[in-house]
Amino acid sequence: MAHTGLSHPRRPEHRLSPDSNSACAFAPASVGNIGVGFDLLGHAIDGPRDLARVRRIDAAQVRVDAVRGAVAGTDAIPLDPQRNTAGRALQALRESLGLPWGFALELEKGIPLGSGLGGSAASCVAALVAANALLERPLPREALYPFALDGEAAASGSRHGDNVAPMLLGGVAMATPERLLALPVPEWLHCVVVHPDQVLETRRSRAALADPFPLEVVVAHHTHLALFLTGLARGDAALIAAGLRDVLVEPRRAPLIPGFAAVKAAALKHGALGSSISGGGPSVFAWFASRAQAEAAAAPMRAGFAAAGFEARSHVSPVAGPRAELLP
Repeated sequence: MAHTGLSHPRRPEHRLSPDSNSACAFAPASVGNIGVGFDLLGHAIDGPRDLARVRRIDAAQVRVDAVRGAVAGTDAIPLDPQRNTAGRALQALRESLGLPWGFALELEKGIPLGSGLGGSAASCVAALVAANALLERPLPREALYPFALDGEAAASGSRHGDNVAPMLLGGVAMATPERLLALPVPEWLHCVVVHPDQVLETRRSRAALADPFPLEVVVAHHTHLALFLTGLARGDAALIAAGLRDVLVEPRRAPLIPGFAAVKAAALKHGALGSSISGGGPSVFAWFASRAQAEAAAAPMRAGFAAAGFEARSHVSPVAGPRAELLP
């Protein structure tokens, strides 16, 4: 989902005025997979975000009234709620609860499409958090998870929670098909996320993983994942660095991202604990043991994409990024 100029007929200039029947929420961007946690781990970042305003309506249906924003590709986001991640998430919510009334939704896109920053997930999470505030008995945050998975499937074709889980909980989250868990995050951990002027659709990125993986690669991957999770639990930078090495997914997706090798090399040269592809790409993330190190690495990482002919933007954030919240 996304949006652009307000002159477009799909983006009426009016804004819903706040009242007891409407709520507005934001959801942050996220780093899916965190390299070693394909479809399992993710973390929120303090950077781009999507906004959703949800209004309660008498009709027993979900409407997507408008999608706006300054990011490219907004015009292509469907207003059909079944094909819109936020719309489908709200449909799943009201059908599960048997609500006799419905929701009207407006989205404000701030996360670039096809960026690997969880843009489709953010729209559905923001919509769910806003809609939940309109229920007579709002659900616990964890109870929104299955509806967010339904929404994410509208964009990617699969129910994976590595983006929606950290958006719902904040920080680093583990996302299984049935549950989401917040993981411990040392306060000193910071990240750089660099987004180039490239688009890599999730479905294309996932198609690169269709062929089977050799057993020895899977075993090595599991070893890294175990080291990484143990490092997080202990707050041990050396263990995190030993584990933050993606030998499974990164080798297949890296060729789809011009400049990736140079960006990763720049991060490691400037002290990164590890660096890999954010979500399905083309954004690249790196973790650092301090904010100062992260800030020093941001420009050299951008330069890696510039050398490949692509402008890029960077975001420096605590790894313990914010969760989706209501807005006044």
